[in-house]
Amino acid sequence: VASAILQSEDQFLCSICLDVFTDPVSTSCGHNFCKNCITEHWNTNYQHLCPICKKVFNIRPELHVNTFISERVAQFRQSAQQKASSSSSEQQVSKPGEVPCDVCTGTKLKKKQAEAFIKELEQEISELMKRSTEVEQVLRSEDHIHLLQSVQSLNIQQPPPTKDWTEVSVRPSSYEGTVVKAVAQLEETLSEEMKKLLEAELKRVQQYAVDVTLDPDTAHPNLILSDDGKQVNLGDVRKNLPDNPERFSYRVCVLGKQSFSSGRFYFEVQVKGKTEWTLGVARELIKRKGSITFNPQKGFWTIALRDGNEYKASAGPDVLLSLSSSEGGGKVGLFVDYEEGLVSFYDDDAAALIYSFPGCPFTEKLFPFFCPWKNGVGENSAPLIIFPVRVN
Repeated sequence: VASAILQSEDQFLCSICLDVFTDPVSTSCGHNFCKNCITEHWNTNYQHLCPICKKVFNIRPELHVNTFISERVAQFRQSAQQKASSSSSEQQVSKPGEVPCDVCTGTKLKKKQAEAFIKELEQEISELMKRSTEVEQVLRSEDHIHLLQSVQSLNIQQPPPTKDWTEVSVRPSSYEGTVVKAVAQLEETLSEEMKKLLEAELKRVQQYAVDVTLDPDTAHPNLILSDDGKQVNLGDVRKNLPDNPERFSYRVCVLGKQSFSSGRFYFEVQVKGKTEWTLGVARELIKRKGSITFNPQKGFWTIALRDGNEYKASAGPDVLLSLSSSEGGGKVGLFVDYEEGLVSFYDDDAAALIYSFPGCPFTEKLFPFFCPWKNGVGENSAPLIIFPVRVN
Protein backbone atom coordinates (compact mmCIF):
# COMPACT_ATOMS: atom_id res chain seq x y z
CA VAL A 1 0.00 0.00 0.00
CA ALA A 2 2.82 2.41 0.91
CA SER A 3 4.51 1.68 -2.44
CA ALA A 4 1.30 2.47 -4.29
CA ILE A 5 0.94 5.76 -2.37
CA LEU A 6 4.48 6.84 -3.29
CA GLN A 7 3.98 5.86 -6.94
CA SER A 8 0.81 7.93 -7.13
CA GLU A 9 2.36 10.87 -5.31
CA ASP A 10 5.41 10.88 -7.62
CA GLN A 11 3.10 11.50 -10.58
CA PHE A 12 1.85 14.76 -9.04
CA LEU A 13 5.12 16.33 -7.86
CA CYS A 14 6.29 19.63 -9.36
CA SER A 15 9.97 19.28 -10.39
CA ILE A 16 10.75 22.80 -9.11
CA CYS A 17 9.27 22.81 -5.60
CA LEU A 18 9.12 18.99 -5.36
CA ASP A 19 5.69 19.22 -3.76
CA VAL A 20 2.25 18.20 -4.99
CA PHE A 21 1.09 20.46 -7.84
CA THR A 22 -0.71 23.70 -7.03
CA ASP A 23 -2.48 25.21 -10.08
CA PRO A 24 -0.60 22.92 -12.52
CA VAL A 25 0.22 24.43 -15.93
CA SER A 26 1.85 22.95 -19.04
CA THR A 27 4.57 24.37 -21.30
CA SER A 28 4.62 23.81 -25.05
CA CYS A 29 7.35 21.17 -24.59
CA GLY A 30 4.86 19.05 -22.62
CA HIS A 31 6.18 19.43 -19.06
CA ASN A 32 4.09 20.44 -16.06
CA PHE A 33 4.81 22.75 -13.11
CA CYS A 34 3.04 24.73 -10.42
CA LYS A 35 2.01 28.03 -11.98
CA ASN A 36 3.76 30.10 -9.30
CA CYS A 37 6.92 27.95 -9.48
CA ILE A 38 7.51 28.29 -13.22
CA THR A 39 6.55 31.97 -13.18
CA GLU A 40 9.06 32.72 -10.40
CA HIS A 41 11.68 30.57 -12.16
CA TRP A 42 11.39 32.64 -15.33
CA ASN A 43 11.31 35.91 -13.40
CA THR A 44 14.68 35.13 -11.78
CA ASN A 45 16.45 33.76 -14.88
CA TYR A 46 17.64 35.70 -17.89
CA GLN A 47 16.37 32.95 -20.24
CA HIS A 48 12.94 31.39 -20.58
CA LEU A 49 13.85 27.71 -20.61
CA CYS A 50 12.21 24.51 -19.42
CA PRO A 51 13.84 23.35 -16.14
CA ILE A 52 13.47 19.72 -17.25
CA CYS A 53 14.40 19.48 -20.95
CA LYS A 54 16.24 22.86 -21.09
CA LYS A 55 14.33 23.93 -24.21
CA VAL A 56 14.80 27.68 -24.70
CA PHE A 57 11.77 29.81 -25.57
CA ASN A 58 12.73 32.99 -27.42
CA ILE A 59 9.39 34.51 -26.38
CA ARG A 60 7.97 33.85 -22.93
CA PRO A 61 5.38 31.11 -23.57
CA GLU A 62 1.77 31.43 -22.57
CA LEU A 63 0.90 29.03 -19.75
CA HIS A 64 -2.27 26.94 -19.88
CA VAL A 65 -3.89 25.20 -16.94
CA ASN A 66 -3.68 21.43 -17.26
CA THR A 67 -7.26 20.47 -16.36
CA PHE A 68 -6.54 16.74 -16.44
CA ILE A 69 -3.75 16.98 -13.90
CA SER A 70 -5.77 19.46 -11.82
CA GLU A 71 -8.59 16.93 -11.50
CA ARG A 72 -6.20 14.08 -10.72
CA VAL A 73 -4.39 16.19 -8.09
CA ALA A 74 -7.71 17.02 -6.45
CA GLN A 75 -8.58 13.31 -6.34
CA PHE A 76 -5.12 12.52 -4.99
CA ARG A 77 -5.37 15.13 -2.23
CA GLN A 78 -8.78 13.79 -1.20
CA SER A 79 -7.45 10.23 -1.17
CA ALA A 80 -4.36 11.30 0.79
CA GLN A 81 -6.49 13.04 3.41
CA GLN A 82 -8.60 9.92 3.84
CA LYS A 83 -5.49 7.75 4.19
CA ALA A 84 -3.97 10.23 6.65
CA SER A 85 -7.14 10.12 8.73
CA SER A 86 -7.11 6.32 8.68
CA SER A 87 -3.41 6.27 9.57
CA SER A 88 -4.03 8.60 12.52
CA SER A 89 -6.65 6.24 13.86
CA GLU A 90 -4.33 3.26 13.53
CA GLN A 91 -1.53 5.10 15.33
CA GLN A 92 -3.70 5.47 18.41
CA VAL A 93 -3.65 1.65 18.89
CA SER A 94 -0.17 0.97 17.51
CA LYS A 95 2.26 -1.01 19.59
CA PRO A 96 5.12 0.76 21.41
CA GLY A 97 8.24 1.11 19.23
CA GLU A 98 6.39 0.92 15.90
CA VAL A 99 7.17 3.71 13.34
CA PRO A 100 3.99 5.47 12.09
CA CYS A 101 3.37 5.19 8.32
CA ASP A 102 3.37 8.96 7.71
CA VAL A 103 6.89 9.23 9.17
CA CYS A 104 8.08 6.45 6.89
CA THR A 105 6.43 8.10 3.91
CA GLY A 106 7.96 11.49 4.77
CA THR A 107 11.43 9.95 4.93
CA LYS A 108 10.95 8.35 1.53
CA LEU A 109 9.72 11.65 0.10
CA LYS A 110 12.86 13.44 1.34
CA LYS A 111 14.93 10.77 -0.32
CA LYS A 112 13.08 11.30 -3.60
CA GLN A 113 13.58 15.06 -3.31
CA ALA A 114 17.31 14.58 -2.81
CA GLU A 115 17.45 12.22 -5.79
CA ALA A 116 15.69 14.82 -7.93
CA PHE A 117 18.23 17.48 -6.90
CA ILE A 118 21.09 15.12 -7.68
CA LYS A 119 19.65 14.41 -11.14
CA GLU A 120 19.41 18.12 -11.92
CA LEU A 121 22.94 18.72 -10.65
CA GLU A 122 24.22 15.86 -12.80
CA GLN A 123 22.62 17.49 -15.86
CA GLU A 124 24.40 20.77 -15.08
CA ILE A 125 27.69 18.91 -14.60
CA SER A 126 27.20 17.22 -17.96
CA GLU A 127 26.67 20.60 -19.69
CA LEU A 128 29.73 22.11 -17.99
CA MET A 129 31.87 19.07 -18.85
CA LYS A 130 30.77 19.34 -22.48
CA ARG A 131 31.75 23.03 -22.57
CA SER A 132 35.07 22.22 -20.87
CA THR A 133 35.84 19.59 -23.53
CA GLU A 134 35.07 22.09 -26.30
CA VAL A 135 37.40 24.66 -24.73
CA GLU A 136 40.20 22.07 -24.39
CA GLN A 137 39.83 21.17 -28.08
CA VAL A 138 40.08 24.83 -29.05
CA LEU A 139 43.17 25.29 -26.86
CA ARG A 140 44.97 22.64 -28.92
CA SER A 141 44.48 24.61 -32.13
CA GLU A 142 47.47 26.47 -33.59
CA ASP A 143 45.32 28.47 -36.03
CA HIS A 144 44.52 31.88 -34.50
CA ILE A 145 41.65 32.44 -36.96
CA HIS A 146 40.05 29.18 -35.86
CA LEU A 147 40.59 30.22 -32.24
CA LEU A 148 38.82 33.55 -32.70
CA GLN A 149 35.91 31.95 -34.53
CA SER A 150 35.66 29.29 -31.82
CA VAL A 151 35.68 31.92 -29.07
CA GLN A 152 32.70 33.59 -30.71
CA SER A 153 30.79 30.39 -31.54
CA LEU A 154 31.27 28.93 -28.04
CA ASN A 155 30.47 32.29 -26.42
CA ILE A 156 32.92 31.25 -23.72
CA GLN A 157 32.61 34.48 -21.80
CA GLN A 158 29.04 33.43 -21.01
CA PRO A 159 29.14 29.93 -19.42
CA PRO A 160 26.09 27.63 -19.61
CA PRO A 161 23.27 28.78 -17.29
CA THR A 162 23.30 27.06 -13.90
CA LYS A 163 20.86 27.09 -11.02
CA ASP A 164 21.55 28.97 -7.80
CA TRP A 165 21.83 26.09 -5.34
CA THR A 166 22.57 28.19 -2.26
CA GLU A 167 18.93 28.13 -1.13
CA VAL A 168 18.43 24.41 -1.77
CA SER A 169 18.67 21.97 1.12
CA VAL A 170 17.31 18.52 1.83
CA ARG A 171 17.92 17.03 5.25
CA PRO A 172 19.05 14.53 6.17
CA SER A 173 21.52 13.97 3.33
CA SER A 174 25.26 13.79 2.96
CA TYR A 175 25.89 13.76 -0.75
CA GLU A 176 24.23 16.77 -2.41
CA GLY A 177 26.72 19.13 -0.73
CA THR A 178 29.56 17.19 -2.36
CA VAL A 179 27.94 17.49 -5.78
CA VAL A 180 27.31 21.23 -5.34
CA LYS A 181 30.98 21.68 -4.47
CA ALA A 182 31.95 19.66 -7.55
CA VAL A 183 29.82 21.94 -9.75
CA ALA A 184 31.46 25.05 -8.26
CA GLN A 185 34.94 23.60 -8.83
CA LEU A 186 34.04 22.67 -12.41
CA GLU A 187 32.77 26.19 -13.12
CA GLU A 188 36.01 27.64 -11.71
CA THR A 189 38.10 25.27 -13.82
CA LEU A 190 36.13 26.15 -16.94
CA SER A 191 36.61 29.86 -16.27
CA GLU A 192 40.37 29.35 -15.88
CA GLU A 193 40.52 27.42 -19.16
CA MET A 194 38.66 30.23 -20.93
CA LYS A 195 41.17 32.76 -19.60
CA LYS A 196 44.09 30.60 -20.74
CA LEU A 197 42.56 30.35 -24.20
CA LEU A 198 42.30 34.12 -24.59
CA GLU A 199 45.76 34.74 -23.10
CA ALA A 200 47.24 32.27 -25.60
CA GLU A 201 45.40 33.92 -28.48
CA LEU A 202 46.55 37.41 -27.48
CA LYS A 203 50.18 36.27 -27.30
CA ARG A 204 49.77 34.70 -30.72
CA VAL A 205 48.49 37.82 -32.45
CA GLN A 206 51.11 39.97 -30.70
CA GLN A 207 53.71 38.14 -32.81
CA TYR A 208 52.44 40.27 -35.72
CA ALA A 209 53.25 43.58 -34.00
CA VAL A 210 54.19 46.45 -36.34
CA ASP A 211 55.65 49.90 -35.74
CA VAL A 212 52.89 52.48 -36.28
CA THR A 213 53.39 56.26 -36.35
CA LEU A 214 50.92 59.07 -36.96
CA ASP A 215 50.72 60.85 -40.31
CA PRO A 216 50.69 64.68 -39.81
CA ASP A 217 49.44 65.21 -43.39
CA THR A 218 46.12 63.55 -42.42
CA ALA A 219 45.71 65.16 -38.97
CA HIS A 220 42.88 67.60 -38.28
CA PRO A 221 44.29 71.15 -37.70
CA ASN A 222 43.32 71.10 -34.01
CA LEU A 223 45.24 67.92 -33.25
CA ILE A 224 48.62 68.01 -31.53
CA LEU A 225 51.03 65.22 -32.55
CA SER A 226 54.19 64.39 -30.63
CA ASP A 227 57.53 64.73 -32.39
CA ASP A 228 57.98 60.96 -32.52
CA GLY A 229 54.50 60.48 -34.01
CA LYS A 230 53.36 58.23 -31.17
CA GLN A 231 50.91 60.51 -29.30
CA VAL A 232 47.90 62.62 -30.26
CA ASN A 233 45.53 64.84 -28.33
CA LEU A 234 43.22 67.74 -29.11
CA GLY A 235 44.50 71.32 -28.80
CA ASP A 236 42.55 74.53 -28.32
CA VAL A 237 44.02 76.34 -31.32
CA ARG A 238 43.32 75.46 -34.94
CA LYS A 239 46.65 75.51 -36.76
CA ASN A 240 46.95 77.12 -40.17
CA LEU A 241 47.71 74.01 -42.24
CA PRO A 242 47.19 73.33 -45.96
CA ASP A 243 43.82 71.69 -46.62
CA ASN A 244 45.28 68.88 -48.68
CA PRO A 245 42.97 66.03 -49.82
CA GLU A 246 44.37 63.62 -47.21
CA ARG A 247 43.57 65.83 -44.22
CA PHE A 248 40.46 65.46 -42.03
CA SER A 249 38.75 68.84 -41.95
CA TYR A 250 35.76 68.27 -39.64
CA ARG A 251 36.29 65.18 -37.49
CA VAL A 252 39.32 65.41 -35.18
CA CYS A 253 40.98 62.31 -36.63
CA VAL A 254 44.36 61.17 -37.89
CA LEU A 255 45.63 58.12 -39.77
CA GLY A 256 48.81 56.14 -39.34
CA LYS A 257 51.60 56.58 -41.89
CA GLN A 258 51.83 52.85 -42.50
CA SER A 259 49.40 51.14 -44.86
CA PHE A 260 48.63 47.42 -45.19
CA SER A 261 47.22 45.59 -48.19
CA SER A 262 48.10 41.99 -47.24
CA GLY A 263 49.16 39.80 -44.36
CA ARG A 264 48.57 40.34 -40.67
CA PHE A 265 49.41 43.19 -38.33
CA TYR A 266 48.89 44.17 -34.68
CA PHE A 267 49.42 47.33 -32.63
CA GLU A 268 48.41 48.66 -29.20
CA VAL A 269 47.11 52.03 -28.05
CA GLN A 270 47.09 53.32 -24.49
CA VAL A 271 43.72 54.91 -23.67
CA LYS A 272 44.18 55.30 -19.93
CA GLY A 273 42.74 58.49 -18.47
CA LYS A 274 40.46 59.23 -21.42
CA THR A 275 36.67 59.36 -21.30
CA GLU A 276 36.08 59.36 -25.08
CA TRP A 277 37.97 57.95 -28.04
CA THR A 278 37.59 55.99 -31.29
CA LEU A 279 40.15 53.48 -32.61
CA GLY A 280 40.36 51.10 -35.52
CA VAL A 281 41.37 50.84 -39.15
CA ALA A 282 40.10 52.64 -42.23
CA ARG A 283 40.38 52.01 -45.95
CA GLU A 284 42.31 54.42 -48.13
CA LEU A 285 39.40 55.99 -50.02
CA ILE A 286 37.34 57.09 -47.03
CA LYS A 287 35.60 60.44 -46.80
CA ARG A 288 37.82 62.98 -45.02
CA LYS A 289 35.96 66.25 -45.46
CA GLY A 290 32.81 67.28 -43.61
CA SER A 291 30.75 65.03 -41.34
CA ILE A 292 31.78 61.37 -41.33
CA THR A 293 29.93 58.24 -40.23
CA PHE A 294 32.07 55.51 -38.69
CA ASN A 295 30.89 52.06 -39.84
CA PRO A 296 32.11 49.30 -42.18
CA GLN A 297 29.83 50.48 -44.99
CA LYS A 298 31.75 53.77 -44.98
CA GLY A 299 35.15 52.07 -44.77
CA PHE A 300 35.73 52.26 -40.99
CA TRP A 301 36.12 49.29 -38.60
CA THR A 302 36.23 50.88 -35.16
CA ILE A 303 35.31 50.63 -31.49
CA ALA A 304 34.71 53.64 -29.25
CA LEU A 305 34.32 54.87 -25.68
CA ARG A 306 31.70 57.50 -24.88
CA ASP A 307 30.85 59.30 -21.62
CA GLY A 308 33.55 57.43 -19.72
CA ASN A 309 31.72 54.11 -19.45
CA GLU A 310 29.89 53.29 -22.68
CA TYR A 311 31.90 51.09 -25.01
CA LYS A 312 30.55 50.25 -28.45
CA ALA A 313 31.52 48.75 -31.79
CA SER A 314 30.56 50.98 -34.71
CA ALA A 315 29.11 48.09 -36.68
CA GLY A 316 26.14 49.97 -38.18
CA PRO A 317 24.07 49.73 -35.99
CA ASP A 318 26.27 50.15 -32.92
CA VAL A 319 26.92 47.15 -30.65
CA LEU A 320 27.34 47.83 -26.92
CA LEU A 321 30.47 46.25 -25.41
CA SER A 322 32.01 45.57 -22.01
CA LEU A 323 35.64 46.12 -21.02
CA SER A 324 36.92 44.61 -17.77
CA SER A 325 39.84 47.00 -17.26
CA SER A 326 39.82 49.68 -14.59
CA GLU A 327 38.20 53.07 -15.10
CA GLY A 328 39.43 54.77 -18.26
CA GLY A 329 40.74 51.48 -19.65
CA GLY A 330 44.39 50.56 -20.12
CA LYS A 331 45.63 49.42 -23.51
CA VAL A 332 43.57 48.35 -26.50
CA GLY A 333 45.15 45.95 -28.98
CA LEU A 334 44.08 45.81 -32.63
CA PHE A 335 44.74 42.82 -34.90
CA VAL A 336 44.00 42.55 -38.62
CA ASP A 337 44.21 39.56 -40.94
CA TYR A 338 43.80 41.09 -44.40
CA GLU A 339 43.26 37.87 -46.36
CA GLU A 340 40.77 36.49 -43.84
CA GLY A 341 38.95 39.84 -43.63
CA LEU A 342 39.20 39.89 -39.83
CA VAL A 343 39.53 42.89 -37.47
CA SER A 344 39.74 42.09 -33.74
CA PHE A 345 40.10 44.32 -30.69
CA TYR A 346 41.59 43.15 -27.38
CA ASP A 347 41.54 44.46 -23.83
CA ASP A 348 45.28 44.03 -23.30
CA ASP A 349 45.18 44.47 -19.51
CA ALA A 350 42.59 41.72 -19.04
CA ALA A 351 43.80 39.55 -21.96
CA ALA A 352 40.22 39.52 -23.24
CA LEU A 353 38.67 39.75 -26.67
CA ILE A 354 36.55 42.90 -26.90
CA TYR A 355 35.00 42.56 -30.35
CA SER A 356 35.67 41.12 -33.82
CA PHE A 357 34.54 42.19 -37.27
CA PRO A 358 34.66 38.96 -39.34
CA GLY A 359 34.25 38.63 -43.10
CA CYS A 360 35.38 42.17 -43.96
CA PRO A 361 35.59 42.80 -47.74
CA PHE A 362 39.07 44.36 -47.91
CA THR A 363 40.05 45.54 -51.40
CA GLU A 364 42.04 48.72 -50.63
CA LYS A 365 44.95 49.69 -48.45
CA LEU A 366 44.14 49.83 -44.73
CA PHE A 367 45.45 52.51 -42.35
CA PRO A 368 45.43 52.63 -38.52
CA PHE A 369 42.80 55.16 -37.44
CA PHE A 370 42.79 57.37 -34.31
CA CYS A 371 40.30 59.88 -32.92
CA PRO A 372 40.95 61.37 -29.44
CA TRP A 373 37.63 63.30 -29.47
CA LYS A 374 36.90 66.59 -27.74
CA ASN A 375 38.41 67.56 -24.39
CA GLY A 376 35.16 68.76 -22.84
CA VAL A 377 36.11 70.60 -19.63
CA GLY A 378 39.50 68.91 -19.50
CA GLU A 379 38.58 65.39 -18.39
CA ASN A 380 39.42 63.96 -21.84
CA SER A 381 42.65 65.86 -22.44
CA ALA A 382 44.93 62.82 -22.05
CA PRO A 383 46.55 61.71 -25.32
CA LEU A 384 46.11 58.51 -27.25
CA ILE A 385 49.51 56.80 -27.17
CA ILE A 386 50.74 54.17 -29.62
CA PHE A 387 52.36 51.79 -27.18
CA PRO A 388 55.31 49.46 -27.89
CA VAL A 389 54.13 45.85 -27.92
CA ARG A 390 55.84 43.57 -25.43
CA VAL A 391 56.07 40.13 -27.01
CA ASN A 392 56.66 37.35 -24.45
